[in-house]
Amino acid sequence: MSDLRELYQEVILDHSRQPRNRGELDGESCRKANGHNPLCGDKVTVYVDVQDGVVRNLTFDGVGCAISTASASLMTEALRGKTIVEVQRMFDEFHALMTSDDATEAEALGKLQVLAGVRDYPVRVKCATLAWHTLKAAIDAGKDAEPVTTE
Repeated sequence: MSDLRELYQEVILDHSRQPRNRGELDGESCRKANGHNPLCGDKVTVYVDVQDGVVRNLTFDGVGCAISTASASLMTEALRGKTIVEVQRMFDEFHALMTSDDATEAEALGKLQVLAGVRDYPVRVKCATLAWHTLKAAIDAGKDAEPVTTE
């Protein structure tokens, strides 16, 4: 087994068994959105505290498969402290990493690059991107975000 595949499995298992930043946020500057992947049964709520155009805090809650949970956990670690512009850029890079056959791993994604292995299993891409699309809805719509679905 290649070193990259071993790292992929190790990181996915670690973040799915012990997700970081799980829980709810509230407050005046907190935005949230709900997401659902009916194919896999994943359900996620993403909470994001944005102040002065910067993600001050980012958490998630819900139930999902190992890939969905790990992706949400990794996302919360990677995006805390980033500006909304940086978050959008990382969303675009992550989405390309998940959906493009010729995508090259972007240095800016850091640990998120281990999720590139999901691309080999097209049905699982929706699991990995659910939290990201849900975060985008929360940022774009604020407290009035429409539910996100992968269908």
